[in-house]
Amino acid sequence: MANAATDWRKLREFAAVDLNKSFILSWHVEAETLMIDVDVFLMPEHPFYEKPRPAEKVCIRPAIIEFSYCEELTVDGAESDSISETAAKLGHGAIEGLQRLEGGRYEIAGAYGTVLVAAERPLLRLKGP
Repeated sequence: MANAATDWRKLREFAAVDLNKSFILSWHVEAETLMIDVDVFLMPEHPFYEKPRPAEKVCIRPAIIEFSYCEELTVDGAESDSISETAAKLGHGAIEGLQRLEGGRYEIAGAYGTVLVAAERPLLRLKGP
């Protein structure tokens, strides 16, 4: 039976964002929340979209993807010591995909591997100017 996964494009948290053109800078955990620092690609219909400067071609903004109440974090199915240690070992890179799986889990794929996150719905928080 096929897994009932929902692609990030159908998640309201990522409306008017292109994750496939976004880049993860780092991962860390603060007070049971997985924090993913990311340079996020905003599309023109996003409320915080700004017209790119002449030297720029697109609107990229620094942001954080937060997964509150993170209970599990695994990479490529490997067992890990703790969520914080696993996050600290994750690398950076382009986001190849993000989807919500059954049971409230999320899968994030990229050069850093396939990361499974068991947590609340993600929150995309843009950083200040």
